[in-house]
Amino acid sequence: MFRPFSLYVGLRYTAAKRSNNFISFISLVSMLGLMLGVAALIVVLSVMNGFDRELKNRILGMVPHGTISDYGKPLENWQSVADTVNQQPGVVGTAPYIQAQGMLTNRGVVRGVLINGIDPELEQKISILGNHMKAGSLDQLAPKSYGIVLGALLARSMGANLGDKITLVLPEASISVAGVIPRLKRFTVVGLFEVGAELDANLAYIHIDDAARIKRMSSGVDGIRLQFDNLFEAPYRIRQIITDLGEFYRASDWTRTHGNLFQAIQLEKKMIGLLLFLIVFVAAFNIVSTLVMVVTDKKGDIAILRTLGATPGRIMRIFMVQGTVIGVMGTLLGSVLGIVLALTVTDLIAWVEQAFGIQFLSAEVYFISYLPSQLRLEDVVTIISVALSISFLATLYPAWRASRTQPAEALRYE
Repeated sequence: MFRPFSLYVGLRYTAAKRSNNFISFISLVSMLGLMLGVAALIVVLSVMNGFDRELKNRILGMVPHGTISDYGKPLENWQSVADTVNQQPGVVGTAPYIQAQGMLTNRGVVRGVLINGIDPELEQKISILGNHMKAGSLDQLAPKSYGIVLGALLARSMGANLGDKITLVLPEASISVAGVIPRLKRFTVVGLFEVGAELDANLAYIHIDDAARIKRMSSGVDGIRLQFDNLFEAPYRIRQIITDLGEFYRASDWTRTHGNLFQAIQLEKKMIGLLLFLIVFVAAFNIVSTLVMVVTDKKGDIAILRTLGATPGRIMRIFMVQGTVIGVMGTLLGSVLGIVLALTVTDLIAWVEQAFGIQFLSAEVYFISYLPSQLRLEDVVTIISVALSISFLATLYPAWRASRTQPAEALRYE
């Protein structure tokens, strides 16, 4: 049977019961430390990937990738602008909008809200709103019906349900014979949406014709919203579109409204990953300590092997095998544990919240209300590769020391 000498002896040393229990304990600690470090890295990076995915799919699915508007006045020729923009490469769709800030009141409860006047048919080309309707439908937003679609959190905080009448108060006053009175308008709740994000608490949608009436706009819209096939190209494409239009328009993109949040998640992912890699380095130092003590403990065995003809290179490989086995076992166990936790952490946290009646993430504070997770193969491969590389490098110095052992010196006091 083919048994490479260094591999065979190294595996025998690893599996053998040591007389020094402290060395065995340190070896176990090294393996557990490496396992926990790898598992923590996989879970945390998966959670950060989940936040990244939710930001793209939910927040940026509701927020337009870009907007085009006029300076200080309504966009009168929005239909022709939209037709031109739709012909540009990378543009998925366009839709007009009218925005207004105000307060909604219901049963004595007042909430600030951003009102979006939309065309229900065109809106579904650029937004995921229609896919996240909890009750009602966007099709119920009809001209002159004064219907309103609320975020689920907003409706819950106001105690509003389908069919309820709520009052919109605009931050403008009208002068009448009775004096200065605020501008009020009654709306009927015709739908509720829920995307599981902060937008559920501060957004409301009405028909664009109703929005024009409450803002007293005789013609035109505030602007048009754009959706691109690649949101990361939005800043470049929106500038290119404005240049091609050949007129003086104002353009904006999602990086100006939510870019800081996206960059913060990316930065946190890198920094947390870097900090967690310190756990792997600590485990690697434990491997060094373990092998140094093993070399000291096995000086007599090393001397005997040398006298039997083992070369320094073979002695070095023996202890490299022993340290590598610790690294491989810790990395593989950590990878399995990390993958299992990454795939179940969302359900696990949801179960803990339900069982103990607590909520770790509130949509009123954070931009989503649950802990997302997305396991990526490239992250797992990178973590395993780095952990194995660090573990292998940690074996070099102790193995080199073992290869430098002089038989006569080691056997002098045996």
